[in-house]
Amino acid sequence: MRTHSMLFLVLVALLSIFDHCLAAFVSIDCGSSVPITDEFGVKWTADDGYVQTGELQTVEYSSTIPSYMSETVMSSLRVFPNLKKNCYTINVNKGEKVLVRASFIYGNYDGKLAPPTFELQFDGNFWSTVNTSELSGVYPEALYVMKENTTSICLAQTFPNQIPFISALELRSLDSDMYSRVDPNLALFFSNRVASGAKQTTRYPDDIYDRIWTPEVGFGGLSESMESVAVSIDTTTTEDKPPLAVLLNAVGTTGRAWGLGLTTNLPNTNVPVYIATYFSEVAQLNLTDKRSIRILVDKIPYGTPVIPPFGSVSVVEITNMTASSSTNFDIAAASDSTLPPIINAYEVYTVSNALTDGTNRHDVEGLEALRKEFDLLKSWSGDPCLPSRYTWEWLDCNTDASPRVTALNLSSFGLSGSLPDFSSLDALETIDLHNNSIHGPIPNFLGSLPNLKLLILEDNRFNGTIPSSISKNKKLTLIITNNCLSGMSCKPETLPSPTKSPLPVTPSSGTSDTPKSLTPPSGTSDIPEPLTPPSDQQDQNQIPFFNGGKKSDTIPIVLGLTFQVSLLLLLLRQP
Repeated sequence: MRTHSMLFLVLVALLSIFDHCLAAFVSIDCGSSVPITDEFGVKWTADDGYVQTGELQTVEYSSTIPSYMSETVMSSLRVFPNLKKNCYTINVNKGEKVLVRASFIYGNYDGKLAPPTFELQFDGNFWSTVNTSELSGVYPEALYVMKENTTSICLAQTFPNQIPFISALELRSLDSDMYSRVDPNLALFFSNRVASGAKQTTRYPDDIYDRIWTPEVGFGGLSESMESVAVSIDTTTTEDKPPLAVLLNAVGTTGRAWGLGLTTNLPNTNVPVYIATYFSEVAQLNLTDKRSIRILVDKIPYGTPVIPPFGSVSVVEITNMTASSSTNFDIAAASDSTLPPIINAYEVYTVSNALTDGTNRHDVEGLEALRKEFDLLKSWSGDPCLPSRYTWEWLDCNTDASPRVTALNLSSFGLSGSLPDFSSLDALETIDLHNNSIHGPIPNFLGSLPNLKLLILEDNRFNGTIPSSISKNKKLTLIITNNCLSGMSCKPETLPSPTKSPLPVTPSSGTSDTPKSLTPPSGTSDIPEPLTPPSDQQDQNQIPFFNGGKKSDTIPIVLGLTFQVSLLLLLLRQP
């Protein structure tokens, strides 16, 4: 009879898997160049479609990889020696609730026996400080609701010579009603997830959401494991949807006077927590038996007693409180209980601060236009301004709740191409594009940016004429020498060869008041041939120049005389 019952439960579990199709089930094998199917039947994809930077490496030894993880997947990794923030970008529907798990197996890949510490972020939010180890892996998880149609998972360098890496990245959709007691503007960060009384770890396919449930250890000699005798267990209406596999067993004490302590793995400092406990009766009780359970927080009863149902499950959530590693969470028999307490499973999470909405959406659109035009800029990904210590190296941002980009600092970047329309970046105060190989006409929208004060276009390949929106803009300082504008001589110049991509990786503590000059990543295209200056002289109006930040008289510029232009600029720049 017991065998038939177990077969029935397994059949129910399998049917639930086939009947449930997740919107997103993404498994990324970081550092791999080919897709694989692992020993558990999960299909993994190579990571080059999700990230633009980094180097592929393999571990020296794999003894730290747990049995419920794929050794094949965890043996490769991607390392990020350049830039202070490197990100994976995954497409997911806006509003989708997701579980994201990142895996880090150091495995002495670099032969230095020096596992690094670095920061993990998502969508401009802090996630976790990753302290890797020689002897064990690190597997942080975050549960959150998508605010856009993509999510970015970022590795950020926090200390010199501490190079971030990642072994695997997994994203799973969750049903919208799961963890619904948590505000959708908050994230849950994994602390512990336990299948009490289980003999092995439970995950996909037994849990269709691929949560990892580990067996409980350390209850001690006053506890015992129990198997459920229920023919079926109904979980269809259960909050947070625990898998059937973790409800088939429980741990209980050997006497009603004893309690069970939960292992929370919480940090040493008080943080907001979300704890879900699951109770399902394992025995068919007679009329004189009663199992009534109290949850105690530091010996103080939390909520009302719970009576585990037979053939079903009750969930008790502990919310709206802070706790730490010194906080005691216990399961005990209520005063009217005739039987010892039991528990089948539980989950422990910390709760984030309010999630950011990210950099202003219009600014993101403008930056994306630049990244599409100039391949060099595709190395930068994730939120452009957030977290504030990890703003893209060539940007300055303000401190608004949804930050605005105030400066583009792209001098000497080896950029080649024409300027796209990035007029949505309307909070810009400074644009520095000097010493590149940007060609084509000067866009009219540059003079219409309402906050722009300084526009540096010198030493490029711009042709045509200066738009009147710029020449008539009395608030704008324009530096335009050494271009191919009408009447200017345009001799070919060779830009400095960009060096290997190694912009500063030490996070800055704030923004700069002056334009930055950065070395771009390698891989620039050839500089185009000099363009023939057009003969059209329209829009060559009087151009206001500024010296030392003070407005000067309006000076007529004769663009046909290169010597006069250079001399005037030289004189104007004298203190």
